[in-house]
Amino acid sequence: MEESIAKTYLQKSLDEWKDDISQVLSEIAKEYDQVAQELKVYSYKYGITKQVIQSTVNEELIGNIREMYHKPFEENYNQLKEYIKDLEEKRRVFDMFIKKIDEVIRKESKEVSSIIT
Repeated sequence: MEESIAKTYLQKSLDEWKDDISQVLSEIAKEYDQVAQELKVYSYKYGITKQVIQSTVNEELIGNIREMYHKPFEENYNQLKEYIKDLEEKRRVFDMFIKKIDEVIRKESKEVSSIIT
């Protein structure tokens, strides 16, 4: 009986922690999707301005386009790429928490099962 109560408490605690981590993962996934969309937009903006610059012969106009559009788009694009990498790392780390919690739950379930039988 005592082992059953301990198992229930352990299981409940781990399940609650796993739920918390899953919630964090869900937030990371939402943020990742938003950043990925923004990254796609800036990828197009950066690519379009690059093509326009390559097709333009007027050096003054090229300079203006670079200052007004190309450089800011490139900076935003690069910042978003770094941010996406950070989010991917966060997702990897919190996935690891879930896997480790699941491993402990499985291990504890096997130990309790072997004690009962």
